[in-house]
Amino acid sequence: MILDGKSILITGGTGSFGRSFITEALRKEHNAKKIIVFSRDELKQFEMRQEITDERLVFFIGDVRDRDRLYRAFDGVDFVIHAAALKQIPALEYNPLEGIKTNILGAQYVIESAIDRQVKKVVALSSDKSVNPINLYGATKLCSDKLFVSANSYTGSKETKFSVVRYGNVMGSRGSVIPLFKKLASKGDTIPITDARMTRFWITLPQAVQFVMDSLERMRGGEIFVPKIPSMKITDLADAIAPGCKTKIIGIRSGEKLHEVLITEDESSNVREFDDHFVIQPSFHWWKVDDNGSGNKVPEGFRYASDNNNSWLTMGQLREMV
Repeated sequence: MILDGKSILITGGTGSFGRSFITEALRKEHNAKKIIVFSRDELKQFEMRQEITDERLVFFIGDVRDRDRLYRAFDGVDFVIHAAALKQIPALEYNPLEGIKTNILGAQYVIESAIDRQVKKVVALSSDKSVNPINLYGATKLCSDKLFVSANSYTGSKETKFSVVRYGNVMGSRGSVIPLFKKLASKGDTIPITDARMTRFWITLPQAVQFVMDSLERMRGGEIFVPKIPSMKITDLADAIAPGCKTKIIGIRSGEKLHEVLITEDESSNVREFDDHFVIQPSFHWWKVDDNGSGNKVPEGFRYASDNNNSWLTMGQLREMV
């Protein structure tokens, strides 16, 4: 197992993904040596400490904006999962510099600290919002992705490898629309629908955690890993949560897309397809492609978007998942 005997640090470790990853990583079959929760919220760390009692779990209060604190926290760490980010789109539109400080400068500080501390592997979590971004959150994640991919070019004599995992909306996370829909449905309120045509990619937290673990094992450094995940219509989600509920079309909000994209036509020349995922390979001279067993090249102009996906969640699957 990839985590066997290893020390793992998770930035933003008290978030939805971090909690799910930690719960899985602490299972006996993974045999992790130590897991460090790096986050800035002492209350969430306290609550997590009450819920998960394991001597391998270490809590480290810190902010990815603080390079010195990261340097200290990365001492003796084998793998880093970078999940810390400011993600609320409206909040970042109003506070753009805060998003830049955390999502871009914080990413660079993670990279520098990982290289200096000789961390073996770093996986950064990205988002479909980073593809052809139209809001500040997406733009900062695009910059972050570029930083992590290019970091492999200047590790020098160090062996640190960096890769990115890019996926869609996470079902069950705090930022998901599902809790809002459930709350409104329980009170019999009207559910707001931005646009009846809207589609989204969906992945569950356990699926996201497993994909990150798989990517951590597969990575050579510089790849962007994209899982094959199903799409759904937002109207179907509302009907799955509250059949026959009242809905109201409110229009697409500022910074929101009708459909999300995980791979663009412009990236297609560097994309390899596997059974359950895609790999966007880096365009660097040092990247050596082994054509034997390295997936299949996708057609020129290939686009992987939530509206042209060939995998869709049925109403029954949606009801079971939510």
